[in-house]
Amino acid sequence: MRWDIEDTDAQRAFRAEFRAWLAEALPAGWVEAVEAGDDAALEKVKADSGFNPFSWQGTIGRSPFSAPLWPKEYGGMSGEPWMVQVVRSELVRHRLPTVSINLLGVGLAGPTIIEHGSEAQKDRYLRKILSGEEIWCQLFSEPGSGSDLASLATRAVRDGDEWVVNGQKVWTTIAQFASFGMLLARTDPDVAKHEGLTYFIVDMKAPGVEVRPLKQLTGSSEFNEVFFTDVRVPDANRVGDVGDGWRCARTTLMNERAALAGISLDPVSFVGGVRRDPWTAFLEAVPDRRDPRVRQRLAQIYIESEVKEITAFRANSARMRGQQPGPEGAVNKVFNAEFNQRRSELTIDANGMHAVAWAPDDKAAESLAHTFLRARANTIEGGTSEVLRSQMAERILGLPRDPEVDKGVAWVEVKRN
Repeated sequence: MRWDIEDTDAQRAFRAEFRAWLAEALPAGWVEAVEAGDDAALEKVKADSGFNPFSWQGTIGRSPFSAPLWPKEYGGMSGEPWMVQVVRSELVRHRLPTVSINLLGVGLAGPTIIEHGSEAQKDRYLRKILSGEEIWCQLFSEPGSGSDLASLATRAVRDGDEWVVNGQKVWTTIAQFASFGMLLARTDPDVAKHEGLTYFIVDMKAPGVEVRPLKQLTGSSEFNEVFFTDVRVPDANRVGDVGDGWRCARTTLMNERAALAGISLDPVSFVGGVRRDPWTAFLEAVPDRRDPRVRQRLAQIYIESEVKEITAFRANSARMRGQQPGPEGAVNKVFNAEFNQRRSELTIDANGMHAVAWAPDDKAAESLAHTFLRARANTIEGGTSEVLRSQMAERILGLPRDPEVDKGVAWVEVKRN
């Protein structure tokens, strides 16, 4: 079942405008193949034109359609929330990426700089974030400060017009490719943990920045450790006021959860270079659907998929009406992470030994295993499900907060490992 919202006159006009732009921006024959429903022709257009997602990011990123809600002067449209949904629906229809290759820049850094950054920072960074010219990473978590982020220990000490940074971050996604990082550091250890933090933009190629990739279960290394040794950060790269880092960080974190809430893992979505419907791809990854136990689990996955879509529909319809969505937006991140895990577990169980041992050229089996292993991180990254549940209990259900033994205590006096 599809959950669509009927366009208003303004939305129809905007959709037509975006389609006209796509017709000019995409390689010849692309739109015609999409309208004809000819996947084979579309794949030929891609191959003949040498279509590259990285180049496409630059193309759409230099247009105002990449971030309709961003201010016009920084590459957006100063538009309405419903514009985002129209753009995404057309990108899906035209078989184009709906998530930027610079996800952390567009989804996290950009909104934070727009809300808290200086005019000079907005002029310097925002357009290159949209175009993908400068990739960003997030320098928040530390070995001893994951779920309790505000307890972090990385220090930034002022030295004239610069700050000297020393410390360590961990689980930093794509740090090895990033040009800049969003850094949360402690600038005053003599006040309570939330009050002594300041937010910075860090040049990831600056002297003293060392990135060490972490090998994951999947064999890849998208996460990293990052070490800072006397790294000098200009005060011009400070975002917000000194000591106001937690407020800036909350903007980043809220945008992070919204960005991760919609990401799903579709196993084996391509065969012979042709993209298939995600549900069809999922079913075809389950070889024996006659087993009643498998059929029961498939039915449960389908039900959960529909619930997920309905919840997303509620949030999207609120945005398209210009309203703020309710608690379903926060709930979706937790549900989506655990749903990805349940879905990937079913495909592994249903494939038996084929899912754990396969021929070197069997990309379908390899994709199943990779999806299953990668999904383990979904309930950790972007806020653990346990911590998010506590936050929802407090902020949505109105339940009492957990006891805070270090509340109001200076960070330097708090015991930690």
